[in-house]
Amino acid sequence: MDNSSEVKTIESPAPSANSDVQQGITGVSETGELKRKSVRGGAAIIVNQAVVMGLQIVTTVVLARLLSPSDYGLQAMVLTLTGFFSLFRDAGLSVASVQRQNLDHEQISTLFWINQAIGGFLTIVVAASAPLLAAFYKDPRLYWITVASATIFLLHSLSIQHRALLDRAMRITTSVKIDIIACTIGAVVAIAMGAFGFGYWALICQNIALPLIGTIGVWIAMPWMPGKPRWTEDLRSMVRFGSTVTVNSFITYLAYNAEKVLLGRYWGSAPLGLYGRAYQLTNLPVQQLTGSMGSVAFPMLSRLQHDPERLRRSYLKSHSVVVSLTVPVVFTCGLFADEIVRLLLGPKWDGAAPILRCLSPTMLVFALLNPLNWFMRATGLVERSLKIALVICPIVIVAVAVGLHWGPIGVAVGYSTAMVVLFIPLVLWAKHNTGITGADYFDAVKRPLMAGVLSGAAGWVVGYVNHGFLNPIVLLGVELIVSFVVYALLLLFVMGQKAMYLDLIREAMGRNRAPATT
Repeated sequence: MDNSSEVKTIESPAPSANSDVQQGITGVSETGELKRKSVRGGAAIIVNQAVVMGLQIVTTVVLARLLSPSDYGLQAMVLTLTGFFSLFRDAGLSVASVQRQNLDHEQISTLFWINQAIGGFLTIVVAASAPLLAAFYKDPRLYWITVASATIFLLHSLSIQHRALLDRAMRITTSVKIDIIACTIGAVVAIAMGAFGFGYWALICQNIALPLIGTIGVWIAMPWMPGKPRWTEDLRSMVRFGSTVTVNSFITYLAYNAEKVLLGRYWGSAPLGLYGRAYQLTNLPVQQLTGSMGSVAFPMLSRLQHDPERLRRSYLKSHSVVVSLTVPVVFTCGLFADEIVRLLLGPKWDGAAPILRCLSPTMLVFALLNPLNWFMRATGLVERSLKIALVICPIVIVAVAVGLHWGPIGVAVGYSTAMVVLFIPLVLWAKHNTGITGADYFDAVKRPLMAGVLSGAAGWVVGYVNHGFLNPIVLLGVELIVSFVVYALLLLFVMGQKAMYLDLIREAMGRNRAPATT
């Protein structure tokens, strides 16, 4: 385990720092407070997902009718580059800050200035890459799109350590409010620009608005001011931890984005646009749910890393909750792909439906695997996580390359095949010698999986029987209602999860009077 968990003397921040800043630096340690903030943070995340997904659905529906597949393809080409460099934008130092058992003002200040240097450097590098990207894809429009997108890195670097302090203080509700405001403003910017005929610039400006508003928000919420940087031996261990996280993210990015680069290069912007829309429809809710819940679970698990039994119980409960939320979404995308694409994107996007269906197994594996990464990072097992990524990367790339001959659908099939084959070996490897047994893992995921299969089958049967008799929009509504109602009934009552979720709801609303245990 990384020596970032060593105990050190806690120093106070600058005298002008308020109590919120102090708690951000020291972190939450008291058991009852940790559980309350974790549960309420989780509830806030669920609300955030509902609001953000609603905004994104509305934005997707509107923009799909204002923009063309080529517009989205251009954005995807640039996102491949900016997404790659985004892996290095915080050098893993936000993760290191949250995972560290104790921090002081001087350490945070030094990390802040390191992040500024990295952000400025990446802004220059991405802007300088503009002519190369335009030449690679043979499209001159990519030049200014890339230059404009480069500003994202500088904007983001200003918020990294402030966001880490919010996470250490478990102020998840505050982070959620900031994210909702940023997404709302970004959506308004995109729709307005799309309506006035700015084309792909609507998407680019939306991407710039998100970090701009987010940075302003976190500085207001966490009024911490950095001091002078000072290099110490403790910082060396944190940078080493963050570097391992960054390399891990780099390898994972290569594995999970190679298909977009290959499709753009060999099939052009329109097929890539279809694939990108399908990928986003099924991946976005999964990544948002696992990512957002991870923003609650990771700092909580980091605080518990020296209490193995509480750590195990908390992790398994968090994993079960995340899988319960993501499974119905994935099954819905796979079973009702045609109706979803037609409703959300319109008839000109019909080619995205089979791609969406073929990608669903990949997203299910993501939902089942991603929480294990929280656990490995929280307990300092970042080198194991890196080794796992090094195994995934070549296998996925080869599978995608094999499917490339058949276009977007072949790529999606290759991707899903690789992830399904890798699933069980990766689970066994990730949990090895962690105190989590195979029975523990299976018990955490079996109920939502069984409920998802049965409820999906019920919704599909209802759709099959009524196909041709109902309007497509009405049919999709009936399928979704049946699927989600059956899923909730099976999970809560037949499989006995009602008590656990009621307890979480009471805790989130502050109604539990008994002493809290994690």
